Amino acid sequence: MTLEAAAANASDGTSASGSSFYAAMRILPREQREAMFQIYDFCRQVDDIADSDGPRDARLAELQQWRNDIDALYQGHPPARLRGYVVSVQRFGLKREDFLAIVDGMEMDVPQDIRAPDLATLDLYCDRVASAVGRLSVRVFGLAEADGILLAHHLGRALQLTNILRDIDEDAGLGRLYLPLEGLLHAGITSTDPARVTLEPALPKVCVPLVARARTHFEKADEIMRRNPRRVVRAPRIMSKYYRAILELLVVRGFAAPRAPVRLNKMARLLILLRYAFI
Repeated sequence: MTLEAAAANASDGTSASGSSFYAAMRILPREQREAMFQIYDFCRQVDDIADSDGPRDARLAELQQWRNDIDALYQGHPPARLRGYVVSVQRFGLKREDFLAIVDGMEMDVPQDIRAPDLATLDLYCDRVASAVGRLSVRVFGLAEADGILLAHHLGRALQLTNILRDIDEDAGLGRLYLPLEGLLHAGITSTDPARVTLEPALPKVCVPLVARARTHFEKADEIMRRNPRRVVRAPRIMSKYYRAILELLVVRGFAAPRAPVRLNKMARLLILLRYAFI
């Protein structure tokens, strides 16, 4: 998952300050807000390991240490870096398996850089790095179990597919290519070299089905949020609106090279926040 740099003190929001995540989460009551910034900080730290340029075996060892620390947290003797999580885990019923899934997802980039995964592997990646974060988050927001899991499934995938479409060139710079192999082959692209694929004239043919898939997930997430109390889904609704707007900007820009970076401007973010934060 593409996350922004975290500072040391996640609980007061400084780790995400200035991001769309921070804007969406700072509207929450204090206990929920602190739990969400702990989740964010955890994701940021394991993401930093996966994205670092350190030796792969060292990164794998660091991620395994995080698994050990999570196990220790749930066994009742948390290490120092997770002691602050104890209250949130107990208060909101956060699941050990979701934290571990996030580590597993980040690790998918470590033994070797992901390049053109098949659709099943891409979906697994999205589940681990995005929907697992959603499963932790919906417990904090207070959604009912069934709808919470469904919302995490659909919104997590919508956000992650949008990230993948937005970050094609940035990921290629890291030697990674998240576009699915089936899509590349269908478009007549046989290379899985990220730098070469980014210049392929047929690349838009790969991206269009992913746009459609992301839109479907956004729509299903909207259906779930509409049938739940509005105050319970304020934060995920803001994230959904931010990212849906980014997706549509990507469509307007197009996916042919060269691709200008796409960002949601401050006014657009503010309008979304004003519309959905105070309801």
